Amino acid sequence: MAKSKVKFEYSAGGVVFRVTEDGRIQVLLVAVKNGTVWTIPKGLIEKGESKESTALREVKEEGGVDGEIVDFIDKVEYWYIWPDETGEKIKRHKTVYYYLIKYKSGDPAMHDYEVDEARWFDIDEAIKIAKYSSDRKILKKAKELIEKHINQ
Repeated sequence: MAKSKVKFEYSAGGVVFRVTEDGRIQVLLVAVKNGTVWTIPKGLIEKGESKESTALREVKEEGGVDGEIVDFIDKVEYWYIWPDETGEKIKRHKTVYYYLIKYKSGDPAMHDYEVDEARWFDIDEAIKIAKYSSDRKILKKAKELIEKHINQ
């Protein structure tokens, strides 16, 4: 019996936030899969890249914005199966590190080709429309951290 292959992947992403003039907390989400899935910008950590620089790069590429890291939110781990270059289905274990990022500049309309749309949402709406339960968990933790940060 052949031993099944397992690949370990590491990604990082960020919950970018801003506070509107009327005090609403907004976060940036990106739409993928033909606009059917709203999620948090994230991507693979490249060789020699830190988790933090990956998170900042991904929110710039996928979300069109720049920001500064305020805090670490949490990490999420999950398994999935995806084909390799030869078409063989490989079991993959993915770890994603999420950071809280304060918006500095940029426009979500300037996102790259990997996403269908990038848009600001009020935090509670973002928690409701995020497709994956792990994203909702991260967004809830981010909301607590943002509220602590803006009330300091």
